[in-house]
Order: sequence, then structure tokens, then C-alpha cells
Amino acid sequence: MDSAAGLVFNVMRFSLRDGPGIRTTVFLKGCPLRCAWCHNPESQDFGPSLMFNAERCRHCGDCEAVCPHGLAACEVCGRCVEACVAEARQLAGRRVTVAELVAEIERDAIFFDESGGGVTLSGGEPMAQAEFSRAVLAACRARGIHTALDTCGQAPAETLLGVAAHADMVLFDLKAMDSDLHRRYTGVPNHAILANLTALAQAGHAVVVRYPLIPGVNDSAPELQAMADFLRPLGLRRLDLLPYHGIGIDKYRRLGIPCPLEEFSSPGPERVAQAAGALRSQGLDVRVGG
Repeated sequence: MDSAAGLVFNVMRFSLRDGPGIRTTVFLKGCPLRCAWCHNPESQDFGPSLMFNAERCRHCGDCEAVCPHGLAACEVCGRCVEACVAEARQLAGRRVTVAELVAEIERDAIFFDESGGGVTLSGGEPMAQAEFSRAVLAACRARGIHTALDTCGQAPAETLLGVAAHADMVLFDLKAMDSDLHRRYTGVPNHAILANLTALAQAGHAVVVRYPLIPGVNDSAPELQAMADFLRPLGLRRLDLLPYHGIGIDKYRRLGIPCPLEEFSSPGPERVAQAAGALRSQGLDVRVGG
């Protein structure tokens, strides 16, 4: 499987999030959800995405000169990116083999060893490239690197469990408990997602649930109570509470797509503390951030 290829849009080195220790987080392209608060919109498409930074553009015309289709009929071939010396145009998404990616990850092995860190596959959604994700995790594990899988859980159960078998921990992104609410803000109901979370817990995987806290969307008392009631019988106590932020707003502009992030607000410290306290009172080990 070393020659198998996948589509990656970012490799973040020296991350202190997405698992224990110093980590290398690999962001894969493609996602079955369309979360209204997504701060990585370039991750959603299953192919490369063209991003344009108008502030960098020198209006030299080099991109138009090399484009075989005309910029208005872009087919994301990447020729304009190669021609743009100002780097105003960039492609989000590069194809790499398992061997190439693992070699890139191994450069940070000394930091993993000293900090108890490792590699995390994120996205997008790693299950959108399940075979590639499985092969990367297996190769890293074979080299003694701690592995983590960050997933939204929207995948066939057999596929998810098969990939998770090569992960030392699973970071499970739970968006909302009410299925209609989940469908409204992500585009899909959550029945399969909750079933997959149950299956992971029952299979004995080390699971950390991560919950984005978004005022007016999923921070109500009934939502928080429903989540605690669902997690407790599964023996899932660890919960990372992720306060919403609008850091990804500029990415929507560079992609040339409408930005839904501006309709949401960040929870203040008091609201975060209230939500964390309510969940801790239900016996959950709540950590803010993660």
C-alpha cells in the first residue's frame, strides 16, 4: 500500500492540539458533511480547490495567459498557480503516496518521542479516503508512532471500525444530539453517526468526544443534557469542548464562495464556563480546547 495515493491539503507540524504531545496533523480532502461553521472550507471538495488572494495579485495577466480554458471556466488544472510568482493563486490539495507522507511525518519523530506525541489524520474527513487513511495509520504504527483519527463518524460502520483499528485514539467530532438540528446545520441526520460512536465505544477504542460550542445552535440545556445522557452509558467520559471561532472567514473569500460563519458568534468565557460546568455536573471529564 506504500504506493497508494491520497489527496492532502495541509500538513501542520508542531501542533499542540488534536491529541497528546507535539503532533503532526494531516488534513485530508473531502467531507460528507457541510457544517455551517466549518473553518476549513477548502477541505470539503473531494478534489483540489483553487484559492485566490486578491491582496497579493499584481494584475500581471500571467495566469490568464497560461489558462487553457479561461479563468471563468476554471477546471482547477493548476497552471495559473504555477505561473503566479506573487503566489496570489494557490491549490488546496496535493496528491501524495503513503510512503511520501509517512516520510514527511517521520521527520518529526524526535518531537513525538520527547513529548508523547504522534500523527493525527484530520480533514475534511479521513473516511472519505478510507483506504489511504488506513494505510497511513498502519505504516505509522509500524514505525512506533502514536496515531490518532479525527472523524465526524459519517461513514459505513465496517469502514470506520476497520480504519480505527489502526489508531491509538479516536477523536470523534459530535456536532449536535437532535437529529433535525444536526441535519439543518450539517446537511445530514446523525443516526448513523451516533450508531458509529456507540460501535467504537463497544469495541473498546480509546475515544475522545469533541463538541463545538456554538451559541444559539447547540449550546442549549436540553442539547447538553442529551449528550451527557448518551455518553455516560457508553463509558465515554472525556469530552473536549471547542468554543466556536470565525478564523476561517477569509478562506471563504479566497475560495469565492458564500461565507456562513458570520451568522454565528463566539461564546464568551462565561458561557463556556457555564456549559463546561453543566457537563461536568453530569460526570464528564470536560476540557476546553483540544
